[in-house]
Amino acid sequence: MRKLLDGIYNSAAALAALFMLGLLLMVLLSIVSRQLHFYVPGVDAYAGYLMAASGFLAMAHTLKRGEHIRVTLLLNALRGRWKKGMELFALGLAVFLAVLFAFYSCKLAWQSHVFNDISTSSDATPLWLPQLAMAYGSVIFALAFIDEALLEIQGRRVTRSSDEALRNE
Repeated sequence: MRKLLDGIYNSAAALAALFMLGLLLMVLLSIVSRQLHFYVPGVDAYAGYLMAASGFLAMAHTLKRGEHIRVTLLLNALRGRWKKGMELFALGLAVFLAVLFAFYSCKLAWQSHVFNDISTSSDATPLWLPQLAMAYGSVIFALAFIDEALLEIQGRRVTRSSDEALRNE
């Protein structure tokens, strides 16, 4: 099961990287088209869709690597049962909010599909297409929080902290 979950998180991150590459290509196309005096309709909208997709798809992978910003001032002051209780409370709240976010993201994509909602910019893209990446990313993010909560309950959770702040100069 661990391999499957890690595979899902890593696959979403790889997809996020591909969307980020697509974003780079859209920005380059926009720059080149301006310099050569031709217009590519919808390039700005597609860049925005790709940016949102890469952000949402990378959330679970970022969480599992311990790279999300986390305020640990109170947790570092606690010990034993109190610390575990506060971790479980925070993870329970995070699971609740992530599941709500995933539910409403999926609902938004579905409603956009049902109502044939399209972009108001010149590309006229059906909005459910870019919203799928948001829905998929938020579902995987909720799954990652559920995974973290279950690991904490079982006592197998490894808390990773980024040392990036320590290397800042």
